[in-house]
Amino acid sequence: MKTIDKIAWLHLQEGKLLSARSRGKDRFYLPGGKREANETDAEALRREIKEELTVDLDVASLQHVGTFEAQAHGHPTGVSVVMICYSGRYSGTLQPAAEIEEMAWLSYQDRPRVSAVDQKIFDWLREQQLLAD
Repeated sequence: MKTIDKIAWLHLQEGKLLSARSRGKDRFYLPGGKREANETDAEALRREIKEELTVDLDVASLQHVGTFEAQAHGHPTGVSVVMICYSGRYSGTLQPAAEIEEMAWLSYQDRPRVSAVDQKIFDWLREQQLLAD
């Protein structure tokens, strides 16, 4: 079974989770992406968030929130994605950049609009009473 390894930023505000949609995609995803050669999680996440949302993550504030796995959206059956999630502070103004067409603050009712692994994260956040209905 093939596994896609990704790093994601969980950023909640007033019970809503920051999500992004890339150009040409039909689902929202948590901001983040894949590591490049020899990058740490923190380095990869900082680079990806800067590219996608133009803000600087405070690497010292990053905290591992959880690791989630599910079928990868848009990939053949048996291809899974493992999402290692971190929370942390940032500086700057959030705005879509690079391949990101749209960003949105999603609540639990938006669950059908996100990928399978993000749906697991939405469920977990709701169980923790962090995500609004």
